[in-house]
Amino acid sequence: MARIEYDEDDIEDDDAADGGGPDWRRRLLTWSLAAVGLGLGFLIPYVLYLNHQVSQRFGELQWQVPTRVYARPLRLAPGLAMDTQTLKTELDAAAYHEGDGVRAGTYKVDGNRWTISSRGFRDVDGAVGPSRIEASVSGGRVASVRDVVGKREVGAVRLDAARIATLYGQKQEERRLVRVEDVPQLFTDTLQAVEDRDFAHHFGIDLSGMARAAWVNLRSGEKRQGASTLTQQLARSGLLGIGREVTWSRKFNEILYALIIEARYGKKTILEAYLNQVYLGQRGAQAIHGVAAGSEFWFGRRLEDLETQHVALLVGIVRGPSYYDPRRNPERAKARRDFVLANMLETGLIDQKEHDRALAAPLGITTSPGSIAANRFPAYVDLVRRQLARDYPADALQGAGLSVMTGMSPSAQAYAESAVTRTLKSLENAKRPSLQAGLVVTDVHDGEVIAVVGSGSPTEHGFNRAVEAQRPVGSLLKPFVYLLALARPSEYSLATWVDDSPVTVTLGNGRTWSPKNSNNRSHGSVRLIDSLAQSYNQSTVRVGMQVDPRRLADLINTLAGIRAQPNPSLILGSLDQSPYAMAQLYQFLASGGEIQPLHAVRGVLDPEGRVVKRYDKDPAPATEGDAIAARLVTQALQHAVTSGTGRQLVNDGLGRLGAAGKTGTSNDSRDSWFAGWTGDHLAVVWVGNDQNEMTGLYGATGAMRVWSGIFSRLPSSPLRVGDKGLDWQWVVQSNATDASCPGARRFAFVNGFSPPYQPCLPPTDPFAPPEEEGRGGWREWFGFGKREQAPAQPAPTTQDTTP
Repeated sequence: MARIEYDEDDIEDDDAADGGGPDWRRRLLTWSLAAVGLGLGFLIPYVLYLNHQVSQRFGELQWQVPTRVYARPLRLAPGLAMDTQTLKTELDAAAYHEGDGVRAGTYKVDGNRWTISSRGFRDVDGAVGPSRIEASVSGGRVASVRDVVGKREVGAVRLDAARIATLYGQKQEERRLVRVEDVPQLFTDTLQAVEDRDFAHHFGIDLSGMARAAWVNLRSGEKRQGASTLTQQLARSGLLGIGREVTWSRKFNEILYALIIEARYGKKTILEAYLNQVYLGQRGAQAIHGVAAGSEFWFGRRLEDLETQHVALLVGIVRGPSYYDPRRNPERAKARRDFVLANMLETGLIDQKEHDRALAAPLGITTSPGSIAANRFPAYVDLVRRQLARDYPADALQGAGLSVMTGMSPSAQAYAESAVTRTLKSLENAKRPSLQAGLVVTDVHDGEVIAVVGSGSPTEHGFNRAVEAQRPVGSLLKPFVYLLALARPSEYSLATWVDDSPVTVTLGNGRTWSPKNSNNRSHGSVRLIDSLAQSYNQSTVRVGMQVDPRRLADLINTLAGIRAQPNPSLILGSLDQSPYAMAQLYQFLASGGEIQPLHAVRGVLDPEGRVVKRYDKDPAPATEGDAIAARLVTQALQHAVTSGTGRQLVNDGLGRLGAAGKTGTSNDSRDSWFAGWTGDHLAVVWVGNDQNEMTGLYGATGAMRVWSGIFSRLPSSPLRVGDKGLDWQWVVQSNATDASCPGARRFAFVNGFSPPYQPCLPPTDPFAPPEEEGRGGWREWFGFGKREQAPAQPAPTTQDTTP
């Protein structure tokens, strides 16, 4: 082949003719390669850095989940005290809604029949499956409970509990984690139809979606549809630390993150992360994250209970929770919901009939955020924290994702709060100082605390008077003086005559103490039962000196851990205690002689629903002696309600409860107390003033009115005192006689200690000592054997009182 040679001048001429020839091409190529090299040199390390960030933050997928506090599950069983208003209160508190009774979380009312479709839940004794039951309520009781699916009568059912508080961690984020399979398919399909139709197919960014969004927005004249994929939205949600500011650098990072996430993880993982991370609203400092929390926040419903119109609105809010806030901007929110409904119809997720129904439906939001309040019941949650403190440091509970299962009854709590606010308002007058209150309501069967109010404004945070207030208890200690006396059946019975004439006690320091009755009158010889029912001071002091104040101090320490100086003034309540401490003391009487430690917490579950700790241990049965002594005192305090200081309760229409109760008033009417119980519940109430000023209230005119307000609404079984170990006799003076004998009264005696029978004979000397010798056995629990003389008394170390 001939070699072609070029003349250099020709080449130079050609280069000049081409504007520089090969030189500019070389320079362009060099600059391009340099730019690419520099770009890759920056991009590759940066992508590797972003990949590391994704691996750290997204790969572990660990959120700070708040600890949730729950009430006790509602138990329905034939014979349990219940009325329709209380049942509705309980269901509403647990986020049930009136509906068809078929969809989970709904109930249907037909006369006295309630069809309830419950949701499955986990409790301290394991998982409880969903059920559909029919409960009949009549005559203040549950008449029957029927399993609708199984078509059979059942002995008892439990319904999932209300959430009463949330303990957040450092991040004030409300979130309930869900799995994709737990989310209704209608929701996930609607979310993709509106926010990312090509989610299943794209690789992180969706070019066709961008074009479609541009067309929709251009046609509507406003931004109706975004171009970001769900993966891009997840990238900028805060999970990966990308801000929400609109800049090119943020958008660039968002796209890179989306591409990396899609390359590393499957669609299910990405969608699940989105469902738990998406921002859906704000309440104060609490950010609402995740579709489950959003459902509760806006509708007061669990995610699985949402209807079509709710799904559409919740998906619509995703675009802008503040802009489309249905509480502040209902018209804007409705327009957005209707747009989503149109998308659901267009994509075949719903038919025309369901579309039209949902379109006509109201937004369905709650007037206030549902089920997420950090602490709606401050006094009760304070008690919960105190009980858990010995096992969990405060920071170990907050944001730990635990479930704290308590004994609260939402209806009892609501009735207690209402009774406090209404009663204190009715007692206001110009001459009376500002009043406060504290109360505790318990279950007499197991010691669970079902309601606590710590302030005259029950939702007010701060000083918890139910637990922290230390106030003189006055006559509330008298029943325990008589409990000790009745533990000596050879010396004392309810029929025993006691002396209510003026009394003077010589103290250990040589001083004297001469307490008087509240009305400054003496009553001579009175029955022991009447002395307690009428709350006479003089006769009580005589009995108390016989049983010995030291044994009274030992008794209240044994029953409630209360430490007191064993001075004579202790007999009349020279002791400062809280309503909670007095509730623990009275639980012994209300439970029929069982020593039941009060507890607000039943147990703690970990995030997977496994039991970490249980507190609801069954109390030991009462011993025979304890049960008999408690029955006798209870009978006396039932007499106090029917004929003594608590008789206003009968006038209030509460005689049907057969309640037992004791009023208490401190010196100068500074403190008003009442402790009373029925067959199901005990409530101890204090009313007074934080500055210790005189209120002019007695136990019956202050605290007992609050108690009456609670039990006028709270379903509770009547108190029926058993006869085991007791012998009932008709008595005249100190003799057993016939029922037809004039003036005869019927009393219960400990078996073997009834008075001798004499048919309508003249009475014997009422102060003659009994012939029976003291006997051992069950009475030794109280430290008594044979009859003893009271030892010399130590000098009081507290100021003498005259309750």
